[in-house]
Parts: sequence; structure tokens; C-alpha cells
Amino acid sequence: MKIRVKVKTNASEQSVEKVPDEIFSEEGFGGLYFVKLKSSPEGNKANIELLKVLSRHFGCEAKIKGGFT
Repeated sequence: MKIRVKVKTNASEQSVEKVPDEIFSEEGFGGLYFVKLKSSPEGNKANIELLKVLSRHFGCEAKIKGGFT
């Protein structure tokens, strides 16, 4: 399953929220998720935390296929 993810770093807590399908709907994607991470983006820390959080949320291995920055 492919999803789109919007990440907020340096948050006070971790969370994963699905944006309702009425707001976001794109062919070939399982939805848009807003993820808050405690890590900073320096040194790839946020990417590592993102993979752990998504893997825990979905119960399977997560991979990053591409990113904005």
C-alpha cells in the first residue's frame, strides 16, 4: 500500500492521523496521513523515527519511496 505523509518534526508527542477521504483522495494511494515526530530533521533522525512510527501503526515494515526534502 502506498500512502502520502505530511510530517511535523520537533513535536511534543508522536501521533499518526489519517486525513479524511473527503478531503484527500488520489488514485493509487491509500490516503494522506499527518504524522507528528519528536525528532529533529538533522542527521536523518526524523526519517528513522518516521519508519518506526509507521511500522508500529500499520503493523508491517515501512519504506520511504521519496520525499520533498
